Amino acid sequence: MRAALPTPSTLHSEWIKIRSLRGTLGALVAVFAATAGIQALTAAAIGQAEAGSLGDDPLTGAYYGLNFGQIAAMVFGAGALSAEFHNGALRTSLAAVPHRTRFYLSKIVTVGALALLAGQITGLVTFFAGQAFMGPYALEFGDPGTYRAVVGSGLYLTLMALFAAGLTAVLRSGTVVLSLLIPFVLLVSFVVGEAAGGAAQFLPDRAGQVVLHTQAEGDLGPWTGLGVMALWAGAALFGGWVALRRRDA
Repeated sequence: MRAALPTPSTLHSEWIKIRSLRGTLGALVAVFAATAGIQALTAAAIGQAEAGSLGDDPLTGAYYGLNFGQIAAMVFGAGALSAEFHNGALRTSLAAVPHRTRFYLSKIVTVGALALLAGQITGLVTFFAGQAFMGPYALEFGDPGTYRAVVGSGLYLTLMALFAAGLTAVLRSGTVVLSLLIPFVLLVSFVVGEAAGGAAQFLPDRAGQVVLHTQAEGDLGPWTGLGVMALWAGAALFGGWVALRRRDA
């Protein structure tokens, strides 16, 4: 197993690949810009109109921008993997790193580390940027659930990027993955949620966003919800590893 672990050279190689892909690197920047920017603009526009202007739960409302930032996280995760499936790039990568498990783990670790760094910065800045415009309805950093939400929002964005990355490794197409994931998260999840009742709380996005609720509802708590989301991401990543090992480059 040790022989399959990423090495500094393989991790550096994956970082160079991501840095050279403008669209993928741009998506990582967009995670921050979309989440924090839309949160600040929305709070500035309606935050002081009345109590609950951003939703009944002020903690969830403090991360309204996450609804948009998660799309950028999906694009980042999918883009980082999909680049390998164009113009024979995978054959070139495997020629440099013949051990497929090491190659895959290096890519996933790099994607995860970058997403986590961007996610944690985003979670912190989003909270303060949004609350700065909430006037008398602002939450204070240290209010119940705020520390958890700051950390949890970053973890949520990281898991969403990894989920998209794993699915892309399975389907070998970032376009297909995004055409499935984005409508699912923005539309289907809510429609299915109304029809499926309690079972919908175990969908990846719904489970993960429990960490942003002041009071948990249903069977999942804040961290168990993220745990369920991590299982979804882990299953996708495992599927991607199996697919990469079994298919021809």
